[in-house]
Amino acid sequence: APPPDPTGQSAPGSTRGAPAWIAQSTARRRRRTELVAVIALRICAGVSIAVTVAIIASLAKESWGFLKEYSPVDFLTGTTWNPVGDGGGEYGVWPLISGSAMIAFGSIVVGLPLGLGAAVYLSEYAPARVRSVLKPVMELLAGIPTVVVGFFALQVITPSILRPLFGEDRVFVFNAAAGALAVGVIVLPIIATVCEDSLRAVPRSLREASYALGGSKRVTSLRVLIPAAASGISAATILAVSRALGETMAVNIAAGNTPNLTADFFKSIQTLTAYIAQTVGGATAAGSVRNQSLYAVG
Repeated sequence: APPPDPTGQSAPGSTRGAPAWIAQSTARRRRRTELVAVIALRICAGVSIAVTVAIIASLAKESWGFLKEYSPVDFLTGTTWNPVGDGGGEYGVWPLISGSAMIAFGSIVVGLPLGLGAAVYLSEYAPARVRSVLKPVMELLAGIPTVVVGFFALQVITPSILRPLFGEDRVFVFNAAAGALAVGVIVLPIIATVCEDSLRAVPRSLREASYALGGSKRVTSLRVLIPAAASGISAATILAVSRALGETMAVNIAAGNTPNLTADFFKSIQTLTAYIAQTVGGATAAGSVRNQSLYAVG
């Protein structure tokens, strides 16, 4: 029990010393408020679950219609994606999967080292004034429209960087490397922000212990802070991969719409989301095999 107030006065909002009916009324109000809060939270959780279930159900329904018309084995193991009209052609999904995987892998190879390096600098090396300027500027990168980033990759990265370095005869106008670089720029702010927050959340005692043992900032950052913030860095990587897999416009512009099953980053590819965007904008008939393939791909 709390010690008695030496002044003999109750704290504001306290029911100590008040008549019993006032204390009971206050307790009832608190219970009602808590009950309303619990109900509201349950409704929010239920809506989230219901929306997720509805999305999965709609995808499953249309996908089942597609798989009844087209062999599931051919869909999951085929290496050629070539829809013809509303119902003909081949629907082997591996070219689209490989295209999405190439973009995700390439963007992480670009974005993770740069983002983690920026996070270490902002957390451990940058003065407070510099950090107050650089961090908002970096976060502004997340607000650049992805169509602008894709157009930049098409007009600048491919003709001015990739083709002079690797040869015009080898690098296609639309290529996976440009798409991966574009998406790497898009995911860079996500990685840098989440990693920087994770590094700053590491207890100061770990830094001081490392400095006390003679560790420099570099050693402390590499051998103490980054391992201690590994969970946050992993979360940033997962978020970046999710963002890369879901990116559409930048990849559509920079990497093209050619579903090739290839490991050559200098060739044109097509991703899962790019196919969905391309087909939705076309004149496919509702209920046709090609229209239902959108849901199977999704």
